Amino acid sequence: MRSGHRLDHPPGRRLGPRFGWLWGAYGTSALGTWLAFGAFPLIAVRVLHAGPAEVAALSSAGAAVGAAVAVPLGPWVEFRRKRPVLIAMDLVRCAALLTIPVAFALGGLTFLQLMLVSVVVGAADITFRAASGAYLKTLLPAADLLVANARFESTAWTTTIIGPPLGGAATGLLGPVATVVADAVSYLLSALGLRAMGGQEPPPERRPAARLRAGDLLDGWRYILADTTLRPLFFNTALFNGLVMAAEPPLAVLMLGRLGFAPWQYGLAFAAPSIGGLLGSRLARPLAARFGQHRVLVVSGTLRAPWLAGLALTGPGTGGLLLVAGVELGLIFCCAVFNPVSATYRLERTTTDRAARTLTAWTVTTKASTALLTAVWGVLGSLLGPRTAIGLAGALLLATPLLLPRRAATPHPAPEPAPVRP
Repeated sequence: MRSGHRLDHPPGRRLGPRFGWLWGAYGTSALGTWLAFGAFPLIAVRVLHAGPAEVAALSSAGAAVGAAVAVPLGPWVEFRRKRPVLIAMDLVRCAALLTIPVAFALGGLTFLQLMLVSVVVGAADITFRAASGAYLKTLLPAADLLVANARFESTAWTTTIIGPPLGGAATGLLGPVATVVADAVSYLLSALGLRAMGGQEPPPERRPAARLRAGDLLDGWRYILADTTLRPLFFNTALFNGLVMAAEPPLAVLMLGRLGFAPWQYGLAFAAPSIGGLLGSRLARPLAARFGQHRVLVVSGTLRAPWLAGLALTGPGTGGLLLVAGVELGLIFCCAVFNPVSATYRLERTTTDRAARTLTAWTVTTKASTALLTAVWGVLGSLLGPRTAIGLAGALLLATPLLLPRRAATPHPAPEPAPVRP
């Protein structure tokens, strides 16, 4: 199957029980993550009485350090069977999160512990994503990757809609620590689901070296930068995601501060448009089947660029709320079409023996650029005002379509891996 060619998959295509277990594990942990959305900042503020600087450090530094810790794990994962790694990362996240309610119950919870747990969970999350992408490449034939990625995308947006309202209700009744427990349990259930998959996984291409070489740490980036298709897509993803996330704090200041929106209105303006994610993810496969993956990638990647600038025009009252919801709906819809096609492109262009390192490098760069741009836009928002900061991010986003691949990619010519035996 070539990325620029049409894809002919019947609706509701079955991908087998092993993919079903993987999909279920993903959905369970994703729901737990969204149930605990905002739990760490709430614990920091309400339990530990942290100030704005500490809360900002918890979000940015935790993600950045977690990404740095994950760098050497990419080569480590590459030469090991991926399913045990997935189970291990689930258990690591579960154990790390459970230290918070234990420390809280014993009266010993500290801000430093929150930071350390944030780092551990962040590093394990990056490692899990890299291992899961590499595992998916061995679990399914290339023709089914887009179907699988579209289902993951649809599940992600479903949990985005369901999780925060349920988590908010649980926080109101039981406190934010309860949602951390729910998140930890979701990782345990995910690990049990992955364990229940059974079957045998193809062995890695070669055994790990006795010592990790410095070159292995950079191999993922070298692979991406040497590929004429992955390179522009890599920079497009890092810049787009970073700018979108960087605009969120100034928008929160604008809506919750200067414009006087209530917290529930702010949450509603972002939760309701997630329905666009469900619609977009369901359309990604049929659109690619009709028009080809490359055309869908370029068109959806271009159409997602202009939306953010509209948030700089947000005003007070119902009109402003509808403007934010409408902009977010359009942005999320285009992203939901783009994301599974982009993920499939990336897997097709990555050989099996480089998948974990490449996906680790990709995720580390995306998270690091997001943390950096968020910090920069925090300063810009303070100096220039939130509207100007949002508008500047929106203006820069207009250039991101220039970084999309210009030509349709073909799958890497490496031979297909041995199929996983049931």
